[in-house]
Amino acid sequence: MRHTRPNVRKGICYGQTDLDLADSFMTDRKLVDAKMPVNIDCIYTSPLQRSEKLARSLHENIVVDDRLKELDFGAWEMKPWDDIPKYEIMPWMDDFVNHKVPGGESFIDLKNRCESFITELSKKPYKKVVIVTHAGPIRVFLGTFLEMQPKNFFRLTSGYGGVSRIDVGEQRVEVTYMNR
Repeated sequence: MRHTRPNVRKGICYGQTDLDLADSFMTDRKLVDAKMPVNIDCIYTSPLQRSEKLARSLHENIVVDDRLKELDFGAWEMKPWDDIPKYEIMPWMDDFVNHKVPGGESFIDLKNRCESFITELSKKPYKKVVIVTHAGPIRVFLGTFLEMQPKNFFRLTSGYGGVSRIDVGEQRVEVTYMNR
């Protein structure tokens, strides 16, 4: 599940900046309620308040995990995308998978920490878990389970408050729905 709308202007680069949720949170949250699965064991959440605030409003059993943070955009955090110099952004646009953002991380760094989270979660006794996080980690989870190449993960979208379902069994993995 992706957090609801954050309190930030459109066109601003943000990743690990700890933004609060928009003033529309209570209205947005009601839309999330209709998508919320029942009888869950726990919710894992990013520590960034836009995810954690939503998670805490949905369930009492919350586990906060740093690996669920959004991509670290380093020196670009809170800058308008249009103001990032072309000489800085073009190498990243050409190879966002491997190229690190100045002072930040590459998509492969995000992928590695999300996969570490998946490996650890798979060893837990839970049957039904909700993960409240950001677009980047959601792309990694879906792309990994769909066995996509990382360069294609950005073809997957996740709107604010969007819910995707992945059923993981001993013999199969099934993406039941995306961005509902």
